[in-house]
Amino acid sequence: MKISLFITCLTDTYYPRVGRAVVAILEHLGHEVVFPAGQTCCGQPMFNTGYHEQAADLARRMIDVFDDADVVVTPSGSCAAMIHEYYPQLLHNDPAYAERTHAFIHKTHEFVEFLTNVEKIDLRALRCKWPGHVTYHYSCHLRALGMTDEAVRLLQQINGIQFTPLKKTEQCCGFGGTFAVKYPEISGAMVRDKTACIAQTRADTVICNDGGCAMNIAGALHREGSEVKLKHLAELIAEGLGLLENDV
Repeated sequence: MKISLFITCLTDTYYPRVGRAVVAILEHLGHEVVFPAGQTCCGQPMFNTGYHEQAADLARRMIDVFDDADVVVTPSGSCAAMIHEYYPQLLHNDPAYAERTHAFIHKTHEFVEFLTNVEKIDLRALRCKWPGHVTYHYSCHLRALGMTDEAVRLLQQINGIQFTPLKKTEQCCGFGGTFAVKYPEISGAMVRDKTACIAQTRADTVICNDGGCAMNIAGALHREGSEVKLKHLAELIAEGLGLLENDV
């Protein structure tokens, strides 16, 4: 299968290792991975701040850039949710893009969703091994994709791993894009509650599959002096398959 990687702004800028892990895993599974160089932002920041015309322009650009792609995979749940949930709203009155929008949505997958629902991967069969104690942060935007426990099911397929569920798992970390800027006091209280739940698990690593959540939680942990690390599930799987060195 030929797969086009949509890397997203935050992953490209702050978490490039996640992109390397995604490519390594997809290639290990026998797929060809390409990177359309014209890709930029999906428009989520503009949409969240009320600039819907500008967001629609970026949505059109995304559809144009990935027009020739057979399948699009992204490591960000929030960007995938932006495409699936809001592109139809932004472009439903544009006759040149309405039909193309639905085609783009149909072929665009969040990375974990692709592994579980499309690839139907079995990490036990691949002898994925990662000895460590982890917990998992469920990002709010995954609801828009209909995702629930896909990441947890993959974690439970990894040999040697100790997984402790996070209390208040469905509670937001407080990032919410521009929410953290508009309501810093509320956002700060929410992320402190999240880090308290993380501390209760005594896990060494938090699995977080969204760049915004990862930045918010990692920043809070750092300010608290915590040594808990954050990883995208792609990094952990790539390490477990021997495709990347363990950086912890």
